Amino acid sequence: MKKTGILAAALFVIAACGKTTPAPEPGPDPVVEKIPINLSISPFTKATDTAYESGDVVGLYVVNQGSTLAPTGNHATNVSFTFDGSKWIAASELYWKDQSTGASFYCYYPRVGNVSDVTAIPFSVNTNQSTPAGYKASELLWGSRTGVAPTSDVVEIVTTHRMSNLLIYINPGNGYTAESLKEENIEVSINNLKPVATLNLGTGEVVATGNPADITPYQENEHFRALVPPQTIQNQTLISLKVGDYSFSVKETITLKSNMQHKVTLTVNKVSEGINIGIGNWESDPNDYGGTVN
Repeated sequence: MKKTGILAAALFVIAACGKTTPAPEPGPDPVVEKIPINLSISPFTKATDTAYESGDVVGLYVVNQGSTLAPTGNHATNVSFTFDGSKWIAASELYWKDQSTGASFYCYYPRVGNVSDVTAIPFSVNTNQSTPAGYKASELLWGSRTGVAPTSDVVEIVTTHRMSNLLIYINPGNGYTAESLKEENIEVSINNLKPVATLNLGTGEVVATGNPADITPYQENEHFRALVPPQTIQNQTLISLKVGDYSFSVKETITLKSNMQHKVTLTVNKVSEGINIGIGNWESDPNDYGGTVN
């Protein structure tokens, strides 16, 4: 009887050891909260010299860390953001890739529907900028933010002018007063500048292309202004001016730069039937580009 009890106990232990404990059922995957991308896009200045206007649409590219800006396949490619007067509304909701992958942002205005080359987005200024609408439609803005870590805070992108702003002032000289000069029929034309250009979305660089043309500027109060692609002209007619029955032309060598205003002051002398030309300093250039034309 004793041996039988020992054998039964041994068999029980062997049977117990042979049992397999079932693995626990897998629980639900942890929920990873998506972080929405919130943007604030503001111009350094705009054609209105204030801010974006309701209805303005920009194109936005988002490139994840470790990737390169491309025409397609970015985290976000040319997504429309429309300004409603107080905030920017995306055509489709955007989220960061995850909670650790940073990204770079590239933004431009006005948005182009189909971009085949992000290094050469085409843009043209109006050759007739004599109306506010024609002038504003010649505005090109661009901005970027690189290496931004995922955040629920607003990512601010500041856009800057990619066109050059040419300002032309007509001042009364000998034989004129400010009032009598206003009574003259003054016509201004900007000559020999290329109105077509391309924008490199990655760098913001603008390159003027195509053939030169004449551009009619917008008259704003006491001066004329036009938005033109950055470029250089060498000893060519820059300004044609007609005052009453007299016509004049101004030759210059000048380099027009993005996001910069270039001032041209023309002083009209009635007695000598000519004009004295003075070009004010650039914002970053201490030289005075001046001369006299009779």
